[in-house]
Amino acid sequence: MSIGAFDAAAAYGRALGTGSSAGISKLPSAGGTSVAGSGGSFGSMVEEMVTDTTEAMRGAEQASARQVAGQGDLIDVVTAIGAAETALDTVVAVRDRVVSAYGEIMRMQI
Repeated sequence: MSIGAFDAAAAYGRALGTGSSAGISKLPSAGGTSVAGSGGSFGSMVEEMVTDTTEAMRGAEQASARQVAGQGDLIDVVTAIGAAETALDTVVAVRDRVVSAYGEIMRMQI
């Protein structure tokens, strides 16, 4: 399964918070600065995703510790673990797409 350039641009626009594929004009330029000035670079988006994932995993860990100590609710633990799992799955999917795209670029003939 391959992702097209338009699909990638639309997903990147949604991740930046532009809300739709119309956010393509806010994508970063090759120099890493945003074309429209309000979006971030791909690197900063990935960094934010990793930070959010780490925070979600820490929250799940804390909820589990509270539950073991008898101070937490099982629903909170399950919700926190589900959110952390979803965040981690997203980061892994982005990583897989980046590695796949890099492999395709390396196979291109000049």
